[in-house]
Amino acid sequence: MLSTLFASSCHEKITNRLYQISLGAVNAFLIDDEGLTLVDTGLPGSTANIFAALWEAGKNPADIKRIILTHLHADHSGNAADIKRQTNARVYAHHIDAPLLEQGISGRPLTLTPGLVNKLIYKLIIKGPITTVAPVAVEEKLSDGDVIPLLGGIQVVHTPGHSAGHVALLLPSEGVLIAADLCSHVLGLAYSTLYEDRTLGRQSILKASDLSFETALFGHGRPLQGQANKQLRAKFE
Repeated sequence: MLSTLFASSCHEKITNRLYQISLGAVNAFLIDDEGLTLVDTGLPGSTANIFAALWEAGKNPADIKRIILTHLHADHSGNAADIKRQTNARVYAHHIDAPLLEQGISGRPLTLTPGLVNKLIYKLIIKGPITTVAPVAVEEKLSDGDVIPLLGGIQVVHTPGHSAGHVALLLPSEGVLIAADLCSHVLGLAYSTLYEDRTLGRQSILKASDLSFETALFGHGRPLQGQANKQLRAKFE
């Protein structure tokens, strides 16, 4: 039975068919088309918060048909197995990260991005990455350039660096890029706190900035609005 326990949650309507769900330090996203699609799932134990946010937005968690994981890290994938169990949703992830997700492995070695703010975030919030989560079957293995048939076509953009199988999602009909942990927008645009390969991560940011979108949404921080692609280019070029 679907949990209906209400917990601390917050949702923000980005467009008529797209919502950002705040789960504290990390965001998930909801696409409302052909049923519901959840993009990322938060840390283990986030089901109540996510379902509460959906109810508050007037959506029924039982309508979740798909879970798209932008990458394998536990703050994005850690709750996927539980939501899949409760909704029977199909899980999508990049083919590089998918085998690890199916084994319950949620990370590879990471390097801290230089800077005092990143050191504080790591010590006070992250406190060391979670390396294992509940294994989850991934029915749909994604590749760069794949198109998911929602909202007139969602483009999968392989953006490695933070994770080898990291993907961003371009929603042309909404003018939005779900950038996930490509970079962050907490205290302004910045590199994510951790990367497997930050040089590759920068290349991925610039790759994404070549696309056309007005708004960028991030795993950590607030939306970036107004020619967001050009703002990314100007910051990281």
